[in-house]
Amino acid sequence: MIASLTLLLAPVFPSPLFSSFSRITYLHSPPPTGLLRVTSRKLALATKARAISTMASDEEIKCTVKQLLAQLFEQSLRTTVPDEPDVEPLVAACTGKFGDYQCNNAMGLWSKIKGKGTQFRGPPSVGQAIMGNLPPSEMIESSSVAGPGFVNVVLSKDWMAKKIQKMLIDGIDTWAPRISVKRAVVDFSSPNIAKEMHVGHLRSTIIGDALARMLEFSKVEVLRRNHVGDWGTQFGMLIEFLFEKFPNSEDVNEAAIGDLQKFYKASKERFDADSAFKEKAQQAVVRLQGGEHKYRQAWAKICEISRMEFDKVYQRLGVLLEEKGESFYNPYIPGVIEALSNQGLVEESEGARVIFIKGINIPLIVVKSDGGYNYASTDLTALWYRLNEEKAEWIIYVTDVGQQQHFDMVFKAAKRAGWLPDDGNTYPKTNHVGFGLVLGEDGKRFRTRSSEVVRLVDLLDEAKSRSKDALIERGKDKEWTEEELEHTAEAVGYGAVKYADLKNNRLTNYTFNFDQMLNDKGNTAVYLLYAHARICSIIRKSGKDIEELKKTETIALDHADERALGLHLLQFAEVVEEACNNLLPNVLCEYLYNLSEYFTKFYSNCQVVGSAEETSRLLICEATATVMRKCFHLLGIVPVYKI
Repeated sequence: MIASLTLLLAPVFPSPLFSSFSRITYLHSPPPTGLLRVTSRKLALATKARAISTMASDEEIKCTVKQLLAQLFEQSLRTTVPDEPDVEPLVAACTGKFGDYQCNNAMGLWSKIKGKGTQFRGPPSVGQAIMGNLPPSEMIESSSVAGPGFVNVVLSKDWMAKKIQKMLIDGIDTWAPRISVKRAVVDFSSPNIAKEMHVGHLRSTIIGDALARMLEFSKVEVLRRNHVGDWGTQFGMLIEFLFEKFPNSEDVNEAAIGDLQKFYKASKERFDADSAFKEKAQQAVVRLQGGEHKYRQAWAKICEISRMEFDKVYQRLGVLLEEKGESFYNPYIPGVIEALSNQGLVEESEGARVIFIKGINIPLIVVKSDGGYNYASTDLTALWYRLNEEKAEWIIYVTDVGQQQHFDMVFKAAKRAGWLPDDGNTYPKTNHVGFGLVLGEDGKRFRTRSSEVVRLVDLLDEAKSRSKDALIERGKDKEWTEEELEHTAEAVGYGAVKYADLKNNRLTNYTFNFDQMLNDKGNTAVYLLYAHARICSIIRKSGKDIEELKKTETIALDHADERALGLHLLQFAEVVEEACNNLLPNVLCEYLYNLSEYFTKFYSNCQVVGSAEETSRLLICEATATVMRKCFHLLGIVPVYKI
C-alpha cells in the first residue's frame, strides 16, 4: 500500500511519503501530571551511578525540587520493597504544617504487599521504613511520618538558600523544567480573512501565546501556527464584489477598501439578494481554485489587507505567529483523503464521503456531496502534515469549547488511521485546549451597545488609554518623559487585559470589566506590575550594586517569612511544569499572585535596607523580582520598573 500511496501523492507532496499512514513510531513516555511519577529508567540509572548525597550541582539544575526528592524516595523504595521494582515515588508539595513535601506511597504499597508474608504491619510501618531508608542528602533537614504513612520532609534552609543564589548567578533559565517533548505545534488565534478579530480570537491568541511561551521556556521547539481561514466559498463572493468596486486591480489597497468588515457585509448582502451575482461568485470560486491568475491575485490582495489588520492586534499584544492557513494544506487534501480511503476508513453516505467515529452519532464528512472539501478535510490534512512533515510530537489546538466535538472526531479518525497511538497519554498526541466565553456586564456575549462585535484594536487601545489617564491622574506625566508614559501605559493596559483572561481557568466564562482589570488592588496585573516595580525601587534605594552582591554575598533564610518566600521561589519550575502538562496558564497566574503575597509578608516583617541582614535580603528581593519577571514573560506581560 505504501508504495502505491507514494506514487499517488508524488505530484502533490514535495517529499517522499514515509511511514505516513502506518503508526508513528517516535513515541515517548507522557509527562507527569498531578503527583510526580518518575518513570524515566535513564534517570534511575543516573541516580544509581552516584550517591545522591553528593549529587553535582549541574545535575540538580536540571531537576525541580520535587524531582530531586523523587530520586531520593525512588532509592528508598527500592531498598524498602525490593520485590516491587516498578513502584514509582509519589511526591507532592505539602499543604499542612508537617513539612514542605511528602511522599504518599505507603498506603498504595500496603495494598500491594499485604498478605505476601511481609514484615510490615500496616501503612504507618511502611512509611517509617521509607523514611528510614532515605539516603543522606544535604537538601533534607528533617523527616517524619504522619497519619497512614505519609512521609513528610522539611527542606534544609541552607540548601534552599544555595539553590536560590545559584539561580541568581547562573540565570533563571537554569530553573526551566524539562518536558519529554522536543517539538510541539501550538495552533492558536486563527482568525478568518476579511472578518474582524473578535474577543474569541483574543482569548485564543492570549492563551495560545502563553502556552507557547511556557513550552519554549521548557526547552521545547514550538511551531506557532496561525491557521487562518483563507480559503473557501466566501472568497468567490468577495472577489466578485472586489471586481465590481475596483475594475482596475491597481486601485485595490487598504485605504480604498476601508473597513474590511463592512466590505464583507456588503458583499454578503449582495450575494444573498442578487441571484446573478451569486452565480458569478460561485464561478469565481471554481476559477480561484483552478488557479486562474486574476482570481488568485484578487484573493492574495484581500488576504494581504486582512493580515495588516491582524498585525495591528498582534503588535499590541507582542505575539509572534507563523501563518499556515487553510490554503496551505489544500494541495495535500486529495492525497490524504485517497490514502484514508485505501485504508477503508472513508465510506459513502448520502452522496458525501465520510468517516464514521465510534460512539458519535454523526459522521465526520471529509468530502461534501458536491465534491468540495470542508473544515474536517483541512484539519485532518493539517494534522497529517504536522505529524509527518513537521515531526511534531505534541499538537495543541486552542479554540473555543464549541469546537470540542469537531476536534474529538478528527483525533479519533487519526487514531483509526494509525497516525496517533490509541493511548492518548503517549506521544505523539493531540490536545484541544477549549475556552469559555467573554461576557459583558449584562451576562451575555461581550459586544458593543449596537450589538456589534468589539474590534480588538479598539479594545486594546481603550485599555491603554485608561491606563494612561490613571498615570496622569497620579502626576506621572510631570515626572516621566512622554516615551516612559506611553511605554508604561501600554505595559499596564495590555497586561491588564491579558492577565484578566489568563487568571481564570480557561474553560470558564468571565466578565470583561475595565474597572476591575485596571484596579491596582487585588489579583490584577496592575497590582502585580506595581509590586514588581516596588521591589526594584527597594533595590535602587539601597544604593548597592546588586550584580556585585550576587558574586560576593550570600543568602540566609533564617526568618520564617524569609524561608516561606524562598520555598515558594524554589517551586517555580514545578509550577511551570504543571501549567504546561495540564495546559492551564491560570496555574502560573495563581503562583505569581501568591509570590507577591509571600513577598509582602516578608517585607512587612523583615526590614531590608538598613538592617543587619541587608545584603542577604536585597538578594532575596532580587530573586523575587527575577522570578516575577519570568512569570510576566511567560504570560506575555511586559514588566514595569518604576511607578
